[in-house]
Amino acid sequence: MNFWHLNQAVRVLHNGGVIAYPTEAVWGLGCDPFDPDAVERLLRLKRRPMHKGLILVAADLSQIRPLLAGLDAQQRQQLAETWPGPVTWLLPDPANWVPAWVKGSHGSVAVRVSNHPGVRALCDAFGGPVVSTSANPSTAQPAKSRMKVSAYFGCRVDYIVPGKLGGSSGQPRFVISAATNSYASKC
Repeated sequence: MNFWHLNQAVRVLHNGGVIAYPTEAVWGLGCDPFDPDAVERLLRLKRRPMHKGLILVAADLSQIRPLLAGLDAQQRQQLAETWPGPVTWLLPDPANWVPAWVKGSHGSVAVRVSNHPGVRALCDAFGGPVVSTSANPSTAQPAKSRMKVSAYFGCRVDYIVPGKLGGSSGQPRFVISAATNSYASKC
């Protein structure tokens, strides 16, 4: 991702906007997870109820440090073995660092440390995790092209970050619960 596009995306995030960006497998919608108005707007765009919760994507473990505090050494090792990568973990949030509008009705937080260079650059430049949800209305197939993102959302997305999808488009992605160390679901 070139510097100009990265700066534009970060500016939009810091100003409460919603962006679309390529991820490992599909195009994503993102916003600042700590901005309730931005999250509410993203949920309206997707037509997704808040109680379902959202995923946070980060560039590295340091960006989600408050969520690691409640994990033991074995759990941290398991995270390190699967990240960066396409695995989403459900992590406890004992300090309530992540707002309810991101967690939904869940006590845990869905988190992924991405291996997509553009996503990592975005999170690094933003200075923390970003909401990551597939770029599609909740009843439609996830967008696999910038053109499909435009078809779904038109000018209702504040910025579409140019780029390519990563190599995970054909691989299943799993959600693993850190509390039970079991697969919660495929997503």
